[in-house]
Amino acid sequence: MTERHGAAIRTDIPHSARIWNYWMGGKDYYEVDRAAGDAGIAVDPDITTMAIQSRQFLIRAVRHLAAEAGIRQFLDIGTGLPTMQNTHEVAQSIVPDARVVYVDNDPLVLTHARALLTSTGTDGSLTYLEHDYHEPERILAEAREVLDFTEPIAVMFMGVLGHARSYDDLRRIVGTVLDAVPSGSYLVLWDGTDDSAAYVTLCENYTGTGGAPYVPRPKEQIAAVFDGLEPVEPGFVSITEWRPDAAEVGQPRPISAYGAVARKP
Repeated sequence: MTERHGAAIRTDIPHSARIWNYWMGGKDYYEVDRAAGDAGIAVDPDITTMAIQSRQFLIRAVRHLAAEAGIRQFLDIGTGLPTMQNTHEVAQSIVPDARVVYVDNDPLVLTHARALLTSTGTDGSLTYLEHDYHEPERILAEAREVLDFTEPIAVMFMGVLGHARSYDDLRRIVGTVLDAVPSGSYLVLWDGTDDSAAYVTLCENYTGTGGAPYVPRPKEQIAAVFDGLEPVEPGFVSITEWRPDAAEVGQPRPISAYGAVARKP
């Protein structure tokens, strides 16, 4: 969610979704992104751990919601580039008819989305919407054509709200979407926190390259987004500590990425 709606793909400016893909071990990036990614690693070597474990958190959260919480609909806002074990792959491996709506406004993401939709031969259970999350009302209007808003929906913001224009905007975006979904829906959200000086410096350096600013925020601010919801154990923690699978993450240790899974009463 880092370039304006309808923008052309820029290969001369590093882009957070492509850099993230590089850090995760993907192949969808340009030289400018690799250079920015390597510069980020030099400042904060933990950033590759954050990238990889953010996907592991997504896998565990979606697996829980599909297998244990009975969720059949997922609204993944700010999805980023498809890599490994995307939301629809995890959910539909458990519930084959699960409906997944991805939302992004990045032109490279949307190019990959069109290819993915073609390769999966989707029957409507997988949809991409081109919208900026700063306009949640537009997202909701189009998502209603695909998802049943009388049934629970898992709303996902996975490491993208640091790009929100302000903290108030972040709260407005999440609140608008949650107000629209029924009781029994879930919020799955994590974001970068400001408790690591190296990570804060990495984000500041990225902004200096011309990329869209990403602002790490205090843990307390991110935790407050879950106010009024019912947290799934273990609650609001570093993403490495949310129901870790030792085979995936090894010995979990906190990193500067916190989030939770929580139910709307």
